[in-house]
Amino acid sequence: MQSERHRLELLAPAKNLESGREAIIHGADAVYIGGPAFGARAAAGNSIADIGELATFAHRYRARVLVALNTILHDHELEDARKLVWQLYEAGADALIVQDMGLLQLDLPPIELHASTQTDNRSVQKVRFLQDAGFSQIVLARELSLAQISEIAAETHAALEFFIHGALCVSYSGQCYISHAQTGRSANRGECAQLCRLPYSLTDAAGKLIAQDQHLLSLKDMNQSANLRALIDAGISSFKIEGRLKDLSYVKNVTAHYRRLLDEQLTALPGYRRASSGASEFFFTPQPEKSFNRGATDYFLQGRKIDIGAFLTPKFAGEPVGKITRLNPQWFEIASEAEIHNGDGFSYFNAKNELVGLRINRAQSLRLFPNEMPSDLAVGMTLYRNLDHEFEKQLEKQSAERRIRIDLLLADTSDGLALTLTDEDGVSATATLLQAKEPARDAERAMQGMRDALAKLGNTLFIANTITLDLAHAWFVPASALNALRREAVENLEIARTAAYQRPERWAPASPPTAYPSETLSYLGNVNNKAAREFYAAHGVQQIAPAFEQNREAGEVSLMITKHCLRYSFNLCPKQVKGTRPDPLQLVRGQDSYTLKFDCKRCEMHVVGKLKGNKPLRKP
Repeated sequence: MQSERHRLELLAPAKNLESGREAIIHGADAVYIGGPAFGARAAAGNSIADIGELATFAHRYRARVLVALNTILHDHELEDARKLVWQLYEAGADALIVQDMGLLQLDLPPIELHASTQTDNRSVQKVRFLQDAGFSQIVLARELSLAQISEIAAETHAALEFFIHGALCVSYSGQCYISHAQTGRSANRGECAQLCRLPYSLTDAAGKLIAQDQHLLSLKDMNQSANLRALIDAGISSFKIEGRLKDLSYVKNVTAHYRRLLDEQLTALPGYRRASSGASEFFFTPQPEKSFNRGATDYFLQGRKIDIGAFLTPKFAGEPVGKITRLNPQWFEIASEAEIHNGDGFSYFNAKNELVGLRINRAQSLRLFPNEMPSDLAVGMTLYRNLDHEFEKQLEKQSAERRIRIDLLLADTSDGLALTLTDEDGVSATATLLQAKEPARDAERAMQGMRDALAKLGNTLFIANTITLDLAHAWFVPASALNALRREAVENLEIARTAAYQRPERWAPASPPTAYPSETLSYLGNVNNKAAREFYAAHGVQQIAPAFEQNREAGEVSLMITKHCLRYSFNLCPKQVKGTRPDPLQLVRGQDSYTLKFDCKRCEMHVVGKLKGNKPLRKP
């Protein structure tokens, strides 16, 4: 089991088939993708046929395809979910990412199970339970510190997965109900309305205004570029990039960036190995700051920090490129060291601190002619670039290729020649050529010609590592015959690789079943169907409340539980200023208000509210 912790996996998002293919070409060891239904990004569904095609492509590189089936299910959906899992397995999917424990009660194929981050995996006890329930890979909560990750790794042996890049949910994943409470669109059902990205005002217990119309629940994006070695040392073996709704250029750019960083770590750590085959060559320089982000944070990995919020805007402002120095009715000038291109996109914060965008039609050095001259530009404003037109053009073209190294051996047979190809995974294939043997007149030239012909792997999956000619003499062999021999050998190796690929097996659950860490489950347990209730009952849970989505919580409850703390953000935390108390604050937007309560022992903030009154109670 420990060896799996030394198998490092770069896990990239796939919005669709094209995105998944490019993620693999750009260095991903695995991709995660949504199926036709029941994924936590309802807008990112894909057909069984596309997932099957992606699996076939991925398996050529020993890369895996993980399918997100991580919503909570209603009773009437269980049978459809069961059928879907079988279809995904038969299509070639390698694993399911699961939130609803009811799935484990169904007749499933032997497909590997991964515990979604929405199962709220923050403790040794929870991770060990999921491991014993049959989950071989577990996505840890984004809020964990290195010390907490190390503690979990020391007490468990499942593969541990951690988000290293992309958007952050402000709430503990799976513990956010504000969208369902306000709109009926459940985050746990893949339909989050993203109310956390809206502006709010903050008042204290006396009604005093602390902040007005700021995006107080909006966080910067995760970026663990500087912490990969620390995460490896802590026990993480799967490094996950967020972004199943992101565009293709984001996937290419960010995947390539982390591929380079992880390869550096693999070079420095000989005890570790890569989780898939082949190496990617990039035709551009990865620059993650040029892809959509809200600023960068490593969140709580190295401890609490005050600058994790993206309070001004939830949008992509871009990289700061300089300040405006001169204005004209048709153009403006900036002081900058950046090279500006025609078609670049920019943004700036106006006098109301609102983010405003503009597009450059023409750039004459640092004199910029926008498509439409904004009326509120002012000298001294900082200009940000959120679209580098030339960089995007590079990503629109073929921006990488991925090849598997092979050793080629051309040897004599009794009636001709045999070409054996052996790839970096140890898979071999041979093709033979019936050929009359006649020594070449120019031995050196003949041998070099054979090497050149064998090395011409062109647009195949492979690239030559070594070429060995084990021949009694330098034979005269027509180039056309060698080319045909090489093509046949390559085809045979492809077939052999496909036959040799083995999907990971599902872990058997512990017998007898391991007890759940608690004998009670509140609505926070997200138990939404009979099968899930049966699962938890079989694991010793005696009191099981229905999921929030069943609309049984009539009073005020925690609609969001988060490590993000607004008292801390505004220097009101008792740990910052002695004598202050964690009195409730109010979060206000229009007619809607929420009480903020603070659990200082756990260092957590609860956003408290209730279901809007127009929702009927669902019978249990």
